[in-house]
Amino acid sequence: MRRVFLVRHGSHDRLGRILCGRMRGVSLGEFGRAEARAVARRLAGTGAGTLLTSPRARTAETAAPIAAALGLTATTEPDLDEVAFGDWTGRTFEALAADPLWAIWNTERATARPPGGEGMAEAQARIGRVLDRFTEDGAPVILVSHADVIRAALLKVLGLGLDAYDRIVVDPASCSELALWPGGGRVVSLNERTAP
Repeated sequence: MRRVFLVRHGSHDRLGRILCGRMRGVSLGEFGRAEARAVARRLAGTGAGTLLTSPRARTAETAAPIAAALGLTATTEPDLDEVAFGDWTGRTFEALAADPLWAIWNTERATARPPGGEGMAEAQARIGRVLDRFTEDGAPVILVSHADVIRAALLKVLGLGLDAYDRIVVDPASCSELALWPGGGRVVSLNERTAP
């Protein structure tokens, strides 16, 4: 059995207002950096031997204090990247609320697709490939990623369909733990946060 910690990046100044997706220049704010340090304190005693992060700056910034606390080097893993939101990238949530495709995306995640982007099933397949690498016994693993990608991983392990994505909360700088083994796994904890 292998322990895998799924960490969402800390807060940035566009959080809750703009669908950032894969846009460049999105960095943690001061509070997000404090959240990252708090996650690092929480994970310091885990004995993790691997730290992988999405290619986005906000995940690398979240991973940096974790790496320092554990004496690890964070490695970029493209399969942990944010969902590719295509034409929606950089739009405000207020503007998206008027788009009928946005409503479909939020009710039919198993089949819907952002215009010019990827579907949730593709994101789930990406993180699934990463999880499949860590089913054998070994030192714990920390994966720093994004809310929807982490939700997709949790739904996979729970055996739930992607349309149930909104039943799971993945807050900024939260940590969810999986226990994985060949052919299976379970969710040990969900959306745990440590105060900055």
